[in-house]
Amino acid sequence: MTYDAYQSYQSVNLKAQTAQASPVQLVLVLMDGLLDELARARGHIEARRFELKAASLEKCVGIINGLSSALDMDAGGEVVNNLARLYDYCAERLYRAGVELDVAIIDEVRNLLGQIRDGWQGVQARHG
Repeated sequence: MTYDAYQSYQSVNLKAQTAQASPVQLVLVLMDGLLDELARARGHIEARRFELKAASLEKCVGIINGLSSALDMDAGGEVVNNLARLYDYCAERLYRAGVELDVAIIDEVRNLLGQIRDGWQGVQARHG
């Protein structure tokens, strides 16, 4: 499959997933995309593809910022404040990973975000 065909498939697949999605399902779609992109960024660092690494990390930070900006800071209380701080920490760590070309930092962020994704998965399971 060519890269353009893959991108087209991904776009159609994403539109299908988000068309009828609940807010929690949308967060899960974004988290899945973020975790996939983090894996790509890690691969770009390992293969020394620095321009692709930069674009990939930029995309990751954009998704994190989108997740953070969607938080309801007024109604969410301590949990939302902690999640916002975690998102900020992850974005900062990804910046550091890009500068230092350190895949261990990407692994740290993937682990943290994977745990957050699991939490959202639990919310979805409880609320159907």
